[in-house]
Amino acid sequence: MKFSEYYQEMVNSTEVIRALTENVSQAEAQIRPTSEDWSMLEVMCHLRDEEREDFREHLDFILHPQNREWAKIDPQGWITSRKYNEQDFEEVKISFFEERRKSLDWLIDLVDVDWDITYDSEFGQFSAGEMFACWIAHDNLHIRQLVELQRAHIERITQTHNILYAGDW
Repeated sequence: MKFSEYYQEMVNSTEVIRALTENVSQAEAQIRPTSEDWSMLEVMCHLRDEEREDFREHLDFILHPQNREWAKIDPQGWITSRKYNEQDFEEVKISFFEERRKSLDWLIDLVDVDWDITYDSEFGQFSAGEMFACWIAHDNLHIRQLVELQRAHIERITQTHNILYAGDW
C-alpha cells in the first residue's frame, strides 16, 4: 500500500465534494429525485456522520486495539432517525469539511503504521489498509451520487432546452 497515493485520493475527493456542493441552496439540497433516492443534504449528512463515526473511528480501532467494542453504526437508519433532510445544508457542509480536516490531519500524523494489521468484525476481517481503501472508495461512491444529483439539477433548470447534443447520460 502506498499511503501517499491513498492520502492524495482523500484530498482530491474532498475538493470534488466541495465543488459539487458549492452554491447549492437549502431547497435544492433537499430535493430527492425519487422517494428511494437520497437528496444532496442526505448525502452530506451521511458523509459527515461516516467521517466521524465510521471510517476514522474504525481505522483507529484497527491500528490501535483497545479494550472496547467495534463502534456500531446505522447509516441507513440515520437518514430518518437523525432527520437528515431537515438539517441546515450549510452547517452540515461546514461540519463535514471540519471532520475531513481532522481525518486528514490524523492520517498524516500516523507513524510506523502496519497497514496489514487486521481486525475480525461481524462484517468480516479487515486490514488497516483495506479500511483506508474502503474509505476512499466510499467517497467515490457518494461523489457519483452527488454528480447524479447535480445532473438532475441541470435537467431541471434547462428543461426548456434540448440537451441531447451534450451526449447520453
